[in-house]
Amino acid sequence: MAQDAAPISVSSVDEGAFHALWRSFAMIIFSEIGDKTFLIAAILAMRHPRLVVFAGAFASLVLMSILSAELGHLLPTLIPRKWTQTCAAILFLVFGFKMLQEGRQMKPGNEKIQEELKEAEEDIEGDEAAHDGTGLVGHDGEEVVPLEALEAGRVNGHARRRSSGAAARAPSLPLPSPARKAVKSYAEAARNFFSYILGPVFVQSFVLTFLGEWGDRSQISTIALAAADNVYVVALGTVVGHSCCTTLAVLGGRYVSTKISVKHVTLAASALFLLFGVVYLYDALLAIDPETTDFHPLS
Repeated sequence: MAQDAAPISVSSVDEGAFHALWRSFAMIIFSEIGDKTFLIAAILAMRHPRLVVFAGAFASLVLMSILSAELGHLLPTLIPRKWTQTCAAILFLVFGFKMLQEGRQMKPGNEKIQEELKEAEEDIEGDEAAHDGTGLVGHDGEEVVPLEALEAGRVNGHARRRSSGAAARAPSLPLPSPARKAVKSYAEAARNFFSYILGPVFVQSFVLTFLGEWGDRSQISTIALAAADNVYVVALGTVVGHSCCTTLAVLGGRYVSTKISVKHVTLAASALFLLFGVVYLYDALLAIDPETTDFHPLS
C-alpha cells in the first residue's frame, strides 16, 4: 500500500507544479503584451542596440519576479494556505471582472495601444531629460540648461524663460530639502556608477522597466500565485513569460503593437483571470476539513 501511495503523491505534486507553471506563464503573456513596459522596450530597441535593451529589461523583470514571488512566499507563513488561496481567488476574480469591464468599454482597433505608446515615449523622454538636466524648469520659471550645452556654445550664455504653457508641461525642480537632496544624490551616484560599469542604455532600460512594473497588475498577480502555489515554479513561469514578451518587444514590438487589438487581448486576459479565480476558489474549498470545521456554530 505504501508503495502504491508514493507514485500517486509524486504524480500529484508534478501535476500541481505543471499547473502553477502554465498559470504563471499565461498570466504574464496576457498581461504584458501591449503593456507600457512592453512598449518601452520596443521604443528603446529602435534607438539603441537590441541586445543591450533586452539585457537591461530582462534583468529588471527577473529581479521583479523574484521579489514578487518571495513576497508571496511569506504570506503562507503568516496566515493558513487555505486563506491565501481564498485571497488569491478573490484577487483574480476582481481583476478578471475589472478587465472584462475595461475590455467591453474599449473601442476596436489599436487606439488604446497608441495611447500607451505615447505614454511610454513620454516616460523615456522624461527620464532622459531628468538624467541629463534638460527639460527641467526652476522655481523662477527659467529653463535649466546643462553645463555641457553652455560649454558647447549651443546657448547664448544665459537661461531663457519659458512660456507659461511650456513651463506647465515640463517637470519642475522640487523644493530642496536635506533628506530629498541626499536620496537624490545617492540615487544619481548609483545610476552613474552602474552606467559606467554596464552602460547607460542598460541602466535606462533596467530602471524604466522596473519602475513601470512596480505595483503593476502582473506583479500583484505574481504575489498571489506565489502565495497559493510553489514559489519556485511560479518564479520560473513568470521569468519564462517575461523572456518571451521582452524578446517579442525588442525584435518587433512596434510592428506588433500596430497589429494586435488591445480590446481582444484584454478580454482574453479577463477570461484567463476569471478562470484562475474559480480554480483557486475550488482549491480553497477542497482545503477545508469538514471534520475540524464547525459549520453550525449556533446549534
